[in-house]
Amino acid sequence: HRYHRFADKGLTFTSKSMTDKKSSDDDKYGVLLYYKYAKIPGLDDLFTTYNSNCNELSLLGRVRLAPDGVNVTIGGKLSSLNKHIAFMSKNELFEGTDFKLATCSEPINDKIAEECGFTTLSIRIVKELVTFSSHPLLKPPEISNAGQHLSAIEFHSLLQSANASETSETSKKLVLLDARNLYETRIGKFHVPNVETLDPEIRQYSDLPSWLDNHSEKLRGNNILMYCTGGIRCEMASAYIKSKGPGFENVFQLYGGIQRYMEQFPDGGYFKGKNFVFDHRVAVGPSDNVVGNCLVCNLPFDDYSSRSRCKYCRMLVLVCNACKGENMFYVCELCQKYGKLVEDEPESDTKPAPDSKGSKKLRILCLHGFRQNASSFKGRTASLAKKLKNMVEFVYIDAPHQLQFIYQNQETGETNFPPNKVCNRKFAWFIDPTADKNTSLNWEIAQTPFDSLQYQKQTAGYDESLTYLKDFVTKNGPFDGILGFSQGAAMVACVAAQKSSLKGDIDFRFVILCSGFCVNLTENEKNLINCPSLHIYGSDHGKDTQIAFDASRRLESSFEEGSSVTIEHDYGHIIPTRSPYIDTIKDFLARFL
Repeated sequence: HRYHRFADKGLTFTSKSMTDKKSSDDDKYGVLLYYKYAKIPGLDDLFTTYNSNCNELSLLGRVRLAPDGVNVTIGGKLSSLNKHIAFMSKNELFEGTDFKLATCSEPINDKIAEECGFTTLSIRIVKELVTFSSHPLLKPPEISNAGQHLSAIEFHSLLQSANASETSETSKKLVLLDARNLYETRIGKFHVPNVETLDPEIRQYSDLPSWLDNHSEKLRGNNILMYCTGGIRCEMASAYIKSKGPGFENVFQLYGGIQRYMEQFPDGGYFKGKNFVFDHRVAVGPSDNVVGNCLVCNLPFDDYSSRSRCKYCRMLVLVCNACKGENMFYVCELCQKYGKLVEDEPESDTKPAPDSKGSKKLRILCLHGFRQNASSFKGRTASLAKKLKNMVEFVYIDAPHQLQFIYQNQETGETNFPPNKVCNRKFAWFIDPTADKNTSLNWEIAQTPFDSLQYQKQTAGYDESLTYLKDFVTKNGPFDGILGFSQGAAMVACVAAQKSSLKGDIDFRFVILCSGFCVNLTENEKNLINCPSLHIYGSDHGKDTQIAFDASRRLESSFEEGSSVTIEHDYGHIIPTRSPYIDTIKDFLARFL
């Protein structure tokens, strides 16, 4: 078969074999990554555009939109991804955007696909594309002042020149700076003789500014070459370095990140190991190029597919198949470095809380669950209160909506219904809009069998609860944080979503959401909740028969990732107080002492 192109007539003839090949390629699966820093005039319009286009093309993954740009990681058929690129390229906003498209296999590990966001399409409007710092910076970097972009070939040539020189003077002029997290650098990084590579060994990107401040003398006066996975983290970090003034002018960054470099140099070039990626592929690179080591036995290993995590900080750790076992706890390098032990020390009632320094305790307002009251919830959290007694003072409150006394007639033939006992009143933060609001002291028989999904129907009564909460805080505040359990957590989430508008009425610094779910958060579907948060809920194989795992995960995803901490446990509809869970709770609270 022959292929002819008639450019003067604008005609193209393609042989059948080539058509079949193109069709086969289009059917393949791929992953697309791109970002663009630019002023976005209409975030809602862009949200609608992405929602329409991605759904039409059956693309799944993460889209983050901010006033200063976009950050996208999506997967689907190559033909659909190419159509998405063509569509977005028509918008002048994306002029010059580096669309990084890679062919790969479809997600086969459901756990990894779900954790990486490749089982759904998540489009969010956020304040910043990447959380550069967990605390407000005195001088936020201007992205327009980012380091100079170097192509993969230019980057490689500079490293090659430095490698060829053996003078100590030259080695001081060029330093490599890895802007990624420790678990990423452990399976791959640049290694160039005669060039120092600085690995900050950070848990998360928001820890980088502090490291740069504490190690600025290693950078001052040098030519700084930065790199990360795809380039976006270097943009902000390089601008931050340059903002330090004289001595920090010569900052360069690898354009397109490690991904573009490995495409240009398939054998790895000066990059040794694999490139960690935030999608279902986990890592990209030659299978025989292993530089990582198992945390337990220290033998070569670089596969994060098991998603093993540190028992304290939940960072990914490398644990080989031979060392992995059920109910095993692992402690990452950083937690070992800063004093965490593999075996828990005996609990002591007189042992001071970490970083408490004898200062005043945190006051936390506690909101009970549906058909509970302050007294019963205080009893349920007695163990938690005891273990946190050096750090926290819990204050309990009844919800405003009184509920009927109801019992379930199980038709067992027994005659002792209704219960022959006196019970305390039960309350709720949200109620079923169709429910009978009778609040008499008489027992009523339930009209329908118990429904484990009943919480989904309880959506009314928020305004009354909010007014009631404001009045309570005015009389009994101030509070450092708010803890909610089950339906109480749903109420706390609504309050957290309105944190800025409630300033002066309900002030707090953090929230703790236990076995929570979403209620009346439709207004926040496009905006992540900006409030430090601790999420505690049963894992997907746990025994929480009250609130579904997916419901708690959905609530967690409503909060900004950089300021949230998550505890998943296997103990059902409770707040666990044993290690390692209590240690994570203490570490979270210690941030606010």
